[in-house]
Amino acid sequence: MDFVELLTHFGLTKQEATIYMMLFTEGQLTGYEAAKLTGISRSNTYTALAGLVEKGAAYLIEGAATRYTPVPLEEFCNNKITELQQFKQNLILSTPVQNQEIDGYITIKGEEHIINKMKNMLTDSTERAYLSMSSEITDRILTELKSGVSRGLKIVIITNKPFQLEGATVYHAEKTQKQIRLIADSTSVLTGDISDGNRSTCLYSKKKNLVDLFKESLKNEIQLIELTKGK
Repeated sequence: MDFVELLTHFGLTKQEATIYMMLFTEGQLTGYEAAKLTGISRSNTYTALAGLVEKGAAYLIEGAATRYTPVPLEEFCNNKITELQQFKQNLILSTPVQNQEIDGYITIKGEEHIINKMKNMLTDSTERAYLSMSSEITDRILTELKSGVSRGLKIVIITNKPFQLEGATVYHAEKTQKQIRLIADSTSVLTGDISDGNRSTCLYSKKKNLVDLFKESLKNEIQLIELTKGK
């Protein structure tokens, strides 16, 4: 992602992000100057500048001509994150009671959504986690794995070399890049393939029969690795 696209994830429109980048480069600009430098129409430029001020990404400098200067990038990003954390707490406090927990089979599509689900499963685990996947995928959840180890989570990983994680039990075997299996606390399982983008599909479930099936599968895989280790 480029600078402008990344800024849109912090609540700015593409035009606001483009003008913010120009302000960041130039330091301070009038609306006329910003329009001229970005090629955005003057009316849209002034609308975007007003949006930047309202969203906490720019300050006004009063003078003979009104000028705009950017809020420092890290300050702006930290303010948005703090604001979202507060919104999160408010949402949690006002969440309605769920009638019943979903215990069926849930399909999760999209590479990013699957990775996020894996991270959340590891973060929410309190006792143990078993994983079978390529080291390329394991590297993407390394922060959550390290956090789990640090809080005493029992972690068993079947992956290909050279992956290592101090505090976890790691078995090395040839793994395809796409396939993943993750069991958290012996209560939930995530299994499927991670391909490119939206073609990735995984199944998530808390069904005991499915969890037990994959626990047995991983157990057998570990036994096979142990048997062939000395060969």
